[in-house]
Amino acid sequence: MLEIVCQHTNDFIQQMPKALRKKYGQFFTSIETARFMASLFDLPDKNELHILDPGAGSGILSIALLENIFKEDDAVTVHLTCYENDPNIQPLLLSNLELASQIFGSNFHYELERENYILSQSDVFNSILFTEQISKKYDLIIGNPPYMKIPKEAPEACAMKNVCYGAPNLYFLFTSMSIFNMEEDGELVYIIPRSWTSGAYFQRFREYLLHETRILHIHLFVSRDEVFKEESVLQETMIIKLKKTKTSPDEIVISTTQSSKDFQDISKFPVPYSIVVSSKKSYIYLPTDKEEVKSLSILNQFGNTLLDLGLKMKTGLIVDFRTRELLRDKEEEHAVPLIYSQHIRDGRVRFPVGKGSEYIVTDKIAFLQRNKNYLFLKRFTAKEEHRRLQCGIYLKRYLPNCTYISTQNKVNFIDGIQEISECLVYGLYVLYNSTLYDMYYRILNGSTQVNSTEMNEIPVPSLSIIEKMGKELMKTKNLSEAHCDEILNSYI
Repeated sequence: MLEIVCQHTNDFIQQMPKALRKKYGQFFTSIETARFMASLFDLPDKNELHILDPGAGSGILSIALLENIFKEDDAVTVHLTCYENDPNIQPLLLSNLELASQIFGSNFHYELERENYILSQSDVFNSILFTEQISKKYDLIIGNPPYMKIPKEAPEACAMKNVCYGAPNLYFLFTSMSIFNMEEDGELVYIIPRSWTSGAYFQRFREYLLHETRILHIHLFVSRDEVFKEESVLQETMIIKLKKTKTSPDEIVISTTQSSKDFQDISKFPVPYSIVVSSKKSYIYLPTDKEEVKSLSILNQFGNTLLDLGLKMKTGLIVDFRTRELLRDKEEEHAVPLIYSQHIRDGRVRFPVGKGSEYIVTDKIAFLQRNKNYLFLKRFTAKEEHRRLQCGIYLKRYLPNCTYISTQNKVNFIDGIQEISECLVYGLYVLYNSTLYDMYYRILNGSTQVNSTEMNEIPVPSLSIIEKMGKELMKTKNLSEAHCDEILNSYI
């Protein structure tokens, strides 16, 4: 039956403009992904099961789960609730549910809710209605929620303020509401972007998820462009399995495949729950082998962060395309050097390099920073590059005639409450140019952007140890990754 549903879905995709589907954040699940997601459930020993598919689309995920359930127990009674408010796909969904009803017979019952999943129960979610109206609870919830950013004033965002920060994405609002809809000991399997696992933007959502449920399984795709290949989606994607319980498992299973087409060749790796779920900031770490687990364990022994040491990583000040009238190609009176990522070369900041817009003329204090010692890091790197953390030492004596410099916003820099010494800059370089810290950040954040908020939360040694490492590096002037590894390892 699933093959039939998927064929009908492909026909729908071919005749429905992508722009119209994008309006609803629709990206349809492949048959291989649907079968894998359905297989992750541990079916409860009940005579009746209540299932929810909150963004049902054409019903691919529901049908995959139904096939699994009735294959295991053809006597069980299943009640399926599908939410879908896109009128374009509702007829196809209804047709597929009717087909399921014919095949599975009197043991299968369904409801099609044509309303907005979030808004339909926002009052109950926020405990506004003190009446007999309560939220329906489900044993199993499966979903591929809409992926679409909405304004912070959107009705859905206002309905779920306790998990929102800024302009939210519908996918984590759907996940939050589904967690609310879970029966005690119920299970949820969702396919969602990886972006929620770290950073301040998703902090409230992570806290809610980890308070209400426990993570049992995370599946990662090595190739990010294969999961929704027909849709040109390049977002890092994961499949997550949650259970509504307060009891944490000893381990979380982290599995990987190259793409959504080869679930037969799956690699599974059990990781201690305490390694994956960090108590600090509720970050979710995603190691996939023993070496990565070891890296997390080593760095998590350090008791400080940059903020604890009076240091802070910040993002560059200038958005160059918004300040074109202030930029200059060559040095002139009152012009200030403007540092770009292109100036970070071979472990140092080298200025100038003879490219355009290397200077800025401004008296706006928000666009200027003191000419001090800094460690610079590129904010963006290519997915294929060897290192995510690419840093360069900057010393104020590099530009001795400058009182001020400025920074383009595609670089980050580490500043201090007090001026940073040269040996401290070198010591910070040892940390962030090491294999260990680069691996740690890759485990924490799957994107190619180096987020200053996350960097400020990564464990670091004490100030005195960082300075000692810096002095060792200053003696040799060998800025290679291998030499930084050697210095760092001697202090672990």
